[in-house]
Amino acid sequence: MLEVLRLIRAGIKRPGAMTRATGGLTTKVLNERLSDLVNFGIVEKIAYPEIPPRVEYKLTDFGSRFVEILDVIDNLEEYRQNRR
Repeated sequence: MLEVLRLIRAGIKRPGAMTRATGGLTTKVLNERLSDLVNFGIVEKIAYPEIPPRVEYKLTDFGSRFVEILDVIDNLEEYRQNRR
């Protein structure tokens, strides 16, 4: 799930591009993770009425704050490791 958030933050918004950007991430698993993130209110799904259909994902306001908290936790872990 964290890898999907990293991709969205990096500007990769379309599911096909996400699958290509990560080795070993299957479409099934990606769709499950994206669905979970939408249900949690972290990510918003945007479906465009086009043929063929186009879907993109973006962080919600809550998702942006959530990711900032994850960044702080990562920084704390790095700080702890550097103090050893």
